Amino acid sequence: MTPNEPSTNGPGFAQGQGGMVTSPHALASESGARILREGGNALDAAIAIGATIAVVYPHFCGLGGDAVWMVADEEGRKDCFLGIGQSARILPGFDDAIPLRGPLSTLTSACAVDAWRHAFDYSVRNWGGGHSFSNLLDDAIGHAADGFPVTKSQKFWLDFRKSEVMNWPGFSEIFMPGGIAPQVGAPFRQKGLANSLHLIARDGPRSFYEGELGARIAKGLMAAGSPLTSADLAATRTRQGEPASLHYRGVELLAPPPPTQGISTLAIMGILSHFDLKALAPGGVDHIHLCVEAVKRAFLDRGLIADPDFMNQPVEDWLSPAHLARSAQSIDLKRAMDWPQPFRPGDTVFFGATDQSGRSVSVLQSTYFDWGSGVVVGDTGILWQNRGAAFSSDLKHPNAIAPAKRPFYTLNPGLALRDGKPALIYGTQGADGQPQTLSMILTRMIDFGEDPVTALTGSRFLLGKTFSDSRDSLKLEIDAGDTVFAELAARGHMLSSIDRLSPLAGQAGLIVRREDGSTAGAHDPRGEGVALLVE
Repeated sequence: MTPNEPSTNGPGFAQGQGGMVTSPHALASESGARILREGGNALDAAIAIGATIAVVYPHFCGLGGDAVWMVADEEGRKDCFLGIGQSARILPGFDDAIPLRGPLSTLTSACAVDAWRHAFDYSVRNWGGGHSFSNLLDDAIGHAADGFPVTKSQKFWLDFRKSEVMNWPGFSEIFMPGGIAPQVGAPFRQKGLANSLHLIARDGPRSFYEGELGARIAKGLMAAGSPLTSADLAATRTRQGEPASLHYRGVELLAPPPPTQGISTLAIMGILSHFDLKALAPGGVDHIHLCVEAVKRAFLDRGLIADPDFMNQPVEDWLSPAHLARSAQSIDLKRAMDWPQPFRPGDTVFFGATDQSGRSVSVLQSTYFDWGSGVVVGDTGILWQNRGAAFSSDLKHPNAIAPAKRPFYTLNPGLALRDGKPALIYGTQGADGQPQTLSMILTRMIDFGEDPVTALTGSRFLLGKTFSDSRDSLKLEIDAGDTVFAELAARGHMLSSIDRLSPLAGQAGLIVRREDGSTAGAHDPRGEGVALLVE
């Protein structure tokens, strides 16, 4: 993997010698950059980014959600932090589908704050972290208390849900006072959230679960009608595990293990390794066709992914060379495989950081759907996730809901190693679309040697339903071109076009660590994020 020099210094792009951060919001990126400038490491920077993005991107993530972290360094450490909340120990019965919004969708505890704790402890033990935890939250507290300009993304998702939000407990008072969404650029303050962050900074992150704040959260959840209790909060802990991995074209791709879909991304790349992509045109019909068909094969196994505490997860079998080879051999280069398969919506944020010593972090943080469950917990200002809606109400399903169980998880941040050292930090927003977007970005970066700006700008696809199109069609950005559309249709793909640089195709971020020690990075032009270099 030797990306070319960037063809343009586009929005959000950075390169040079030093550390780097990338996130979907300039204020969050600046929080991480500040920590690096003050001598913090990549984990310290990522915690600061995670706290700030929880304030300034409330529609996609927050304190009431979860987070999955990938970390690696040049000393050979490579670890995964699964900050995934578990379902309530006492659950209501579900004769039909699990509700997508409201109190009965608040079925799982929130582990993002505990993931910050775990990352902080790891930083101190392994990377010489010297910052105080409270200092890492300073920017987030300030932005919540003093306000920040409303983004286009926040305004879009308020307008999109305006017919629903009046029924969400405590939501309108904070996010749409008077039933009117604030305008883009208007200052937006969250006093309750600022107070909650202050308590976490004062009392430590476990106070979210067991301290003064934890008691207020438990009280607020009970008042809203959630089955979660103080005991469920106290039982919430981040798990550290070994990443799943796969070798591809001279680099080692790392992904989080079950219950996440990280292995789906690895399986896609393992299938694509059987084809000579370098002989193809980037973004051409053969490139897109192969990526789509590899996604379909990998997604056939994805329905079996579940909490390994409840269901055996034969990851080695799913990623075995023989299984991936059979999947590759089943691809018809001139004919699309029939689809559909079930689709899961959801939104999240990706952010990443690397420091001058090469220590690298890749994170996805989420409340599942845009605006999560819609339930604001008491007076805390915390919007709770609806990740429990990812469970199946079919008790025979691998992902069937059960007490104290973790649901299937779409979050899968990635890291790639070259010669055992971090070389590429990547991830994207987009639920089911995450592995699909990553297949295009990784092949563009690794097979075609594109720079971060070019790789992120290139046309992408999304296979399956969307909020605005219920057909299981192949959504393709219009700039792929008339010829590509015509040839894919001739191969049997049911196509529909989406805008150039459509948010439906994910909002990804990239940081490349080159072999000469320099870094280059960018955030997706489909969003408002930036990458920042810290020399």
